[in-house]
Amino acid sequence: MTSPRPLHVEVISGSLTDTGLRRRVNEDAHLASFPVFIVADGMGGHEAGDRAAAAVVDAFRGFVGRGDVAPEEVAEAVHAAHRAVGAIARGTTRGAGSTLTGVVAVQQGGEPRWLVVNIGDSRVYRLISERLEQVTVDHSIAQEMVDAGRLTRDEMSTFEGRNVITRAVGGERSPADFWLLPVVTGERILVCSDGLSGEITDEAIRAGLLSGASPAQTTGALVAQALAHGGRDNVTAIVVDVVGGGIHPRLEDTTGGLVTSEPATGTIEVETVPSRRRRHD
Repeated sequence: MTSPRPLHVEVISGSLTDTGLRRRVNEDAHLASFPVFIVADGMGGHEAGDRAAAAVVDAFRGFVGRGDVAPEEVAEAVHAAHRAVGAIARGTTRGAGSTLTGVVAVQQGGEPRWLVVNIGDSRVYRLISERLEQVTVDHSIAQEMVDAGRLTRDEMSTFEGRNVITRAVGGERSPADFWLLPVVTGERILVCSDGLSGEITDEAIRAGLLSGASPAQTTGALVAQALAHGGRDNVTAIVVDVVGGGIHPRLEDTTGGLVTSEPATGTIEVETVPSRRRRHD
């Protein structure tokens, strides 16, 4: 059996994290090195929260520099993160947990794909041809209320229970959601903690991504906006530009399939679904 050829995807990325204006400790962790771009927002207070987020990132660190990652390996990394954070939680009195969101460049059928992964309320956005899409769907009380028609999307950032999430790495009954998307030349991806998306609007995010600045400059500008709007939480942002190796950016070519959400012991299978399963703005 021959090994798959390494991916030849060209990307430029930038990342930035900030403690914010009201927190003493930064419980966010991130990894931005091809082929993995992820953010983890830890919970559990000083030491437990940042340890949990670091453990999530560590579960993915072995992918760095590889061009042959398979979707099943990403699923196993999620399982490993669950186990690691669970072990941390068992050693604390308050417990510990973390969000996890981001993209990993994988191979499927010999072609490059983004495998988007999400647990919690950190987010992945995608900008193609000036069109911004929130790929991930928050696992939160606020999102459930929006889905039920009891809260508008604009009210999410001021909702009193906005920080209450319904899934977390290390938590029970907290499977990951996965989306499998084509890699598109010219696209720009934003991975961020809720310290960014909770402070500035989607329109402000879109404007920032459209600024024409480099990924590093763009993350700096977005984080600065979050701080200017209150900086109530830790803020982390990763911006990834695909500059080569993807498909042509025609919108009809960019609809991906949702990979089924699985328990921590499950396996990945690809399911073809309409794009309406993702949130658009």
